[in-house]
Amino acid sequence: MSSKKAVDKGDHIITTETVWSRALKSNSEWPDKEEFLDVIYWSRQALGIIMGLVWGLIPLKGFVALLLFVVVNAGVIYLYFSSYQSVDEEEYGGAWELTKEGFMTSFAGFLVTWIIIYSGLHFD
Repeated sequence: MSSKKAVDKGDHIITTETVWSRALKSNSEWPDKEEFLDVIYWSRQALGIIMGLVWGLIPLKGFVALLLFVVVNAGVIYLYFSSYQSVDEEEYGGAWELTKEGFMTSFAGFLVTWIIIYSGLHFD
């Protein structure tokens, strides 16, 4: 029922299908590479904040929590673009470029959320 119509507007191809609907559907086509990078970036930001909430509630602390964040965050994003979306990594500069897209800002959001939740719940 939903047809994809593409309209060429100069340098950008506009489709009637939204970016987020393509992000949630597996093996989507990404005519604009920047849109896919934006999906990776914002998904990682949301994942960082969610993980900060969970880590603060559990409560996890120390090096183990930081290492677990790195492994889970990188692993989820890697599985998303390599298995779920099945994009050609070389079009984006390789798997490493996609894996590190938005990582530091996600880490900062994670740390702020984790510290606030942990401190608020587990200190008097």
